[in-house]
Amino acid sequence: MKYCDSTLKHYLEYLAARKPAPGGGSAAALAAGLGAALISKVINFTIGKPAYLLYEPDLRMMLKISEEARAVFLKFVDEDAAAFSRKDMEASLNVPLSVARLCYDMICLCPDLVKKSNKNLVSDVAVSAILLESAFFSALSNVEINLKFFPHKKTGLSVRKEMKKKAAVVLAMRAKTEKKVGKFIRG
Repeated sequence: MKYCDSTLKHYLEYLAARKPAPGGGSAAALAAGLGAALISKVINFTIGKPAYLLYEPDLRMMLKISEEARAVFLKFVDEDAAAFSRKDMEASLNVPLSVARLCYDMICLCPDLVKKSNKNLVSDVAVSAILLESAFFSALSNVEINLKFFPHKKTGLSVRKEMKKKAAVVLAMRAKTEKKVGKFIRG
């Protein structure tokens, strides 16, 4: 089934149903896609504004990155469900691991975007960071459970070490983004 082609209402019905898929991994990919979409929205409302022309080259690069990520996250909504349905342990590990890695990349854009974006949408940057953080840790939960069944212990150690470092950065990026947004909103 192509969940990414269904309505939100139907996707949520599938997610709530007493069926193995879609599940948490697919939901994590959707949350990440929402975070990437908000980054694109903020940039789209900023590009072309005279006050931000200095940042336009950076913003155009960020927009390309966020649009590519949004498409990939949407693809992962279906790929995670398919991997779980097929009982494909390698894909069941690799899809949420890819979601987590891409969330890491995307959340690292957020603090800089606060400075360079249309101030009327600065709260959307904070929401994006929160969604990406949530998606990262949601995907990480799926990585952890799937590592339990993965035969290569060396892979597990390597992945856990990588994710521990990335988790610390994700938390810091979300906090930094919220601090910058809060400073702008509250003065």
